[in-house]
Amino acid sequence: MKDYQDILTFKKERHAIIQLNRPEKMNALSHNLRAELFDALKDFEVDPEVRVIIIRGSGRAFSAGYDLSGISQANDDRDYVERRSGLPNVGPIHPGQGQWPQHLLSGYWQIWELAKPVIAQVHGYCLAGGTELATMCDLMFVADDAIIGYPPVRAMTPVDIVYHPWHMHQKKARELLYSGDSVTGREAVEIGWANRALPVDQLAAATEAFAERIANVDSAMLQMSKRQVNRVYEVMGLRTSLAVGGDIQELGRVRPGGEQFGKIAREKGLKAALDWRDGPFEDYGSAPASSPKPSGAAW
Repeated sequence: MKDYQDILTFKKERHAIIQLNRPEKMNALSHNLRAELFDALKDFEVDPEVRVIIIRGSGRAFSAGYDLSGISQANDDRDYVERRSGLPNVGPIHPGQGQWPQHLLSGYWQIWELAKPVIAQVHGYCLAGGTELATMCDLMFVADDAIIGYPPVRAMTPVDIVYHPWHMHQKKARELLYSGDSVTGREAVEIGWANRALPVDQLAAATEAFAERIANVDSAMLQMSKRQVNRVYEVMGLRTSLAVGGDIQELGRVRPGGEQFGKIAREKGLKAALDWRDGPFEDYGSAPASSPKPSGAAW
C-alpha cells in the first residue's frame, strides 16, 4: 500500500477502503487529498483481489466540502483563477474561465467510469463538495443523523455538479437548491438521495457487509452491470446536463454581487464570510454555540 499524506487505504476480504484523513479539517477536500483519492481508486481498480471500493472519512465527518482556506489570501479574482491551475491531475483540465466546475466533473467522472462499484459511507457532516464526491459514487450508505447539504448556493455560486434533479423529486431539488438547507441521513434515504440509513455505530459494519454481499457476484459481471446502468443514464442526458450545469455555475460566479463572499473572506477572513452567508439561516457555522459546527476551513 502507498504511503499517502491525506488518505488511508485498506484491503479487507474482497473490498477495499479509502479513508479521507484530514480529521482536524473535517476532511476538507484539498487538491492533494483529491489527487491521492483518485490515485488510490485507480490502483484498486486494477487490483484483482478487489471487487468493491468504499470511501469514508476519519473523525466526526465524511467531508465538510472543498478546502477554501486559501481564498482569503487571493489578491483579486485573477489571482484566484490562476491559483486554480495548480489542480490535481484528475483528467482533462481546461485553463481559464470555468476551469473549476469543468475539472471537478472530469474528476468525478472517473468514479462514474471506474469499472468497479464504489460505495460512499457517510457520517457527520457531508456538505457542498463532500456531497458531490458521495453522490457520484454508485451507492450511498449514511448515518441516520448525518447532515447533508449544499450551503454555497446561498451566496457563492450555484452547485458545481447539479446532481440533485437526478436523485430526488423536482420539488425537493428546488427546495434544497433554493435554500441551501440540509437533510439528515434518514431524510436523504426517504427522498431517494441515499440507499440506506443506519445508526452511526452500525454504519461501517453494514456498509462493509453489503460490499461483501455484492462481491459474491464475479467481478466481470459486476462491471458489466455498472456499465449498463451508467449507459442508460447517459442516454437520458446525465452527462450533458452536468456539463451544462457547470457552465451555469461559472456564470453564477461572475454575476453582479458574485464577488461579495470572496471579498469578505479576503478582508475579514473565511469565518466572517461563512457567518455572513449562513447567519440569516441560523445554521451550519452560524448555529447556536451548543450545536456542532463544521470547520470554517471548508465548503
